[in-house]
Amino acid sequence: MELLSVEARESGRSMDSPACVLELLGMLVYVGAWLCALACTILPQWLTMSTSLLPIESYDLGLWETCVVQDTGGMECRSYDSLLGLSSDLKLARILMCTALALGLLGFLVAIPGLHLINSCEHYSGHQTKRTLTITGGVLGMMSGVLCLVPVSYIAHLTVMHFFDNKVPDVVPRWEFGDALFCGWAAGFLFVVAGLTMVTSNRCSQVERDPVPQRRYRVKSTDHPLRKRSEYV
Repeated sequence: MELLSVEARESGRSMDSPACVLELLGMLVYVGAWLCALACTILPQWLTMSTSLLPIESYDLGLWETCVVQDTGGMECRSYDSLLGLSSDLKLARILMCTALALGLLGFLVAIPGLHLINSCEHYSGHQTKRTLTITGGVLGMMSGVLCLVPVSYIAHLTVMHFFDNKVPDVVPRWEFGDALFCGWAAGFLFVVAGLTMVTSNRCSQVERDPVPQRRYRVKSTDHPLRKRSEYV
């Protein structure tokens, strides 16, 4: 008669908690990153400019519209008249930010069935399918972060180059960084952190689910003398 040790089974179950914590943390960061990217795409404060000639007004430049902000609190925004009339940097920023939002949402939806707390994919290769979904969601998150950082950093680079251009007279007002750029940097960084967290949680789960050597105990039976004795009776 053989008995399997119960400790080997319970240890594999109790060690899943770090992976679950990393997965939940990654998903929360994922949501925060996507919201920051959405705010960066919508907000018109990519670039801002104020001039000493009109101190009561400032100008904001975004991906979809330009705004005039007054000191009294009023704001008047106007959308761009033509898509073909936009500069190449704004077109590139639009495409990359929309792509980052789409990939981020897709990665979030793909990663949800791969969570250990979600009872899904149990009948389709089990944990291997969950692992694949989690890794795919993490990779899509990191791709979204890169796509979000590229247009923001490119616009910031052009702004710095124009700001320190010696050919432009000092009297001419210059564009400066707006709040949307910082929001975009935060979104890209959070996307990368979320993707790395999801992949790390998968690696921890894979290590924890490695087969544990099962201990087998053999129990010697002591019934033989009694059986022999009963036969003689």
